[in-house]
Amino acid sequence: MLNLLAQVVYLAAEEAPPEGIDLVIPEIEELIAGIIAFSIVFVLIWWKVRPAIAETLAARQEAITGQLTEAETSKREAASLLDDYKKQLTQAKDEANTIVEDARQAADVLRTDLVGKAEAEAETIRGKARSDAGAEMERAAAQVKDQVATLSLELAQKVVAGSVDESAQRQLVERYIDDLGSLEA
Repeated sequence: MLNLLAQVVYLAAEEAPPEGIDLVIPEIEELIAGIIAFSIVFVLIWWKVRPAIAETLAARQEAITGQLTEAETSKREAASLLDDYKKQLTQAKDEANTIVEDARQAADVLRTDLVGKAEAEAETIRGKARSDAGAEMERAAAQVKDQVATLSLELAQKVVAGSVDESAQRQLVERYIDDLGSLEA
């Protein structure tokens, strides 16, 4: 065996180092051994590993397809819910507008009623004030008439009671005027 090893070392020493294209291209024995090894590995992978990879890819594809279907279903459901919520929101807005409009109309009716009642009450108060003022004026006029009548009677009694000369008449008239003036004040 030593002999064989010595021959390999001797042959290796005799050969010249590769140059140029020989550096890139392997020797034919190495090339054939590489092709055979690659073919064996390729066939083993093709035979054993390819079905497992194909199953994994098919399972992944089915999972993705299922997820896409599920996402589309969820999207449809979400769109349906959104439409329902929009309809409910529109109905709620319509109801709110109706309630506001009804309240506005009720407020207008109430305001009209209150204004009518207030005007009627004000007219009643004005009428009462007018009648009270008229009654007061009549009462005052009656008092003045009574006092004028009383003063006239007193004056007539004084005229009849004694002879009244011109100076006495003047005094009576002035006193009568003074008495009327004090009544007006």
